[in-house]
Amino acid sequence: MRMNSKTKIVLDSDVVIHFIKGNCFSLLLDIFPEYQYLILDVVYAELAKSTQTKTLIDNVSHHMASKLLRVDFNPSGSMMKEYALLLKTFGKGESACMVYCKSNRDVLGSSNLKDIKAYCESNGITYLTTIDFLYYAYLRKKMSKQECDAFIQEVIAKGSKLPMIDISHYACSVII
Repeated sequence: MRMNSKTKIVLDSDVVIHFIKGNCFSLLLDIFPEYQYLILDVVYAELAKSTQTKTLIDNVSHHMASKLLRVDFNPSGSMMKEYALLLKTFGKGESACMVYCKSNRDVLGSSNLKDIKAYCESNGITYLTTIDFLYYAYLRKKMSKQECDAFIQEVIAKGSKLPMIDISHYACSVII
């Protein structure tokens, strides 16, 4: 799926946390400067459990209000049914993001492939993982290979799971 100018990137908590741990949260919002990023209120509530994370997100969204919007997730009708079904298997944030992206034809930013991949592929939802974002940062010369390697190592050292890959040989299947 090629994104158009009205397409939004809906961020799940894992991608946000990865970019915060890698000290690159504001860079995340600059990888695709032509698109607006959204954090659903359900995801924000998950992230806001950490005062430090909440403060960082609030500061960045205040200074980059046109790039990062917090959006209320108020499903109704078929969206509510879909959300309720997904909640039986997945977390609130992932479920909300998937339903929102399906309904709005937006792109999901999530690295939790175990939970999102099958649903997204069966529903035609484009998704970007943390590594996909890094790949585009590398292609668009916003990060060097060394910076991408250091990012991955930093995020892993801080307790998150990411594959140790050579970003210069990574092949992302999403064309944006």
